[in-house]
Amino acid sequence: MKKHYEHIIKGGTILCMDASFRVLEDHFICIDGGKIVDILPLELIGDYEADYLQNGFDCLIIPALINAHSHLPMTYFRGLADDMALNKWLGEYIWPLEARMVNADFVYDASLHGAAEMLKNGICLTNDMYFHCERIVQACSRVGMRVIVSDAIIERDSNVGTALYEARMLDLQDYCQDFPLADCAFAPHAIYTCSKDLLQSAAEFALKHNWLLHTHLSETRGELEDCLKTHGTRPLDYLADLGWLENKCLFAHGVWLSPEELKRLGKSNSAVAVCTDSNLKLASGFAPLKAMNEHGVCYALGSDGVASNNNLDLLEELSTTAKLHKTLTADPEFMPAREAFAHITIEAAKALGKEDSLGSLEIGKAADLCIIDTQNLQSSPLYNPYSQLLYAMGSHQMRDVMVDGTYVVKNYQLVNLDEAELVHTANEYKVKIIKELNK
Repeated sequence: MKKHYEHIIKGGTILCMDASFRVLEDHFICIDGGKIVDILPLELIGDYEADYLQNGFDCLIIPALINAHSHLPMTYFRGLADDMALNKWLGEYIWPLEARMVNADFVYDASLHGAAEMLKNGICLTNDMYFHCERIVQACSRVGMRVIVSDAIIERDSNVGTALYEARMLDLQDYCQDFPLADCAFAPHAIYTCSKDLLQSAAEFALKHNWLLHTHLSETRGELEDCLKTHGTRPLDYLADLGWLENKCLFAHGVWLSPEELKRLGKSNSAVAVCTDSNLKLASGFAPLKAMNEHGVCYALGSDGVASNNNLDLLEELSTTAKLHKTLTADPEFMPAREAFAHITIEAAKALGKEDSLGSLEIGKAADLCIIDTQNLQSSPLYNPYSQLLYAMGSHQMRDVMVDGTYVVKNYQLVNLDEAELVHTANEYKVKIIKELNK
């Protein structure tokens, strides 16, 4: 009697991204209950059957990608305020526009658009920070993508106290329990938008509840200089003194981290989300990746918000990052292709504390994967699959994307949404946003 599974994907080149970095040819993947239950030689396939048999021949089969830092609802602000410094970009354009435009419906619609774009780019999980997080959860769940949501805490009124933010976080945690693809993190926005008391309380509260702490850190030289002037210490040391490194933290950007801070960070359970394209576009600087490697710092890649990137293509982000840092280090052997690819798969899962279930194709892990057709001009000839992913392919080549054992992109098309409707809605919001800008 044949063994029966929900899905079988047969053939192709499987990049496992496990501890041994296995590359398997002539194998098939068995999927049941949203998980990978076996990966076997193709010669045994006669003993197996499935509800759905997927042909993976002449394809790459890879773990679905993980975006370590994003702001999904900013998708509708793409291209609105380009070519300016971060402080001006935020203070004169983004924050005022958000104050006038952002409500629960806006967040849902923009998140739906951004999540759909991420899925078509092969991203199964994003670590997102914004407002109206319940609506982000709803949008991502509808499209079929995993999300870690966190309310961006910007402390405009120091008299509010920390209890309000802590209660809000508990409510968000309860809400996410009804959505299998959603999780949450605690996210004081940055050291320059939150008080010392709030930051310290957040560290204590996160430790008590075993929450991921998510914040922006050392993004600009100005942030570093202000921290030195105001607190007499560097940003990471400031947070460490408030108890942050006793938790698992995800620090977005980390451009101006010193070797001493990185040494401290490398001994912790925390990680950095490197946002190369955003930092290049805003001229914020370059994350010190070589020093991160030297000090054993875990780092992943993040897209940041579309308004400062301006796309959600992690393969492009990775390619830019690898080539840029080869030049910065004057070392063409720095960040080789296989190592680089880990920073949007298994290393990204580690950065978010999800390595037990995501980031590689292994028995027992979630069936989150992408199938890339290699029979096209851009992918041929194919000698080294890692090299091809890093330097030749684009996320637009993701033929099929599976999340939790369910196809969410099939033959390049979204399964759960009408792409034309998403574009139509985006253009309707464009009209509203232009009216606001012209007031």
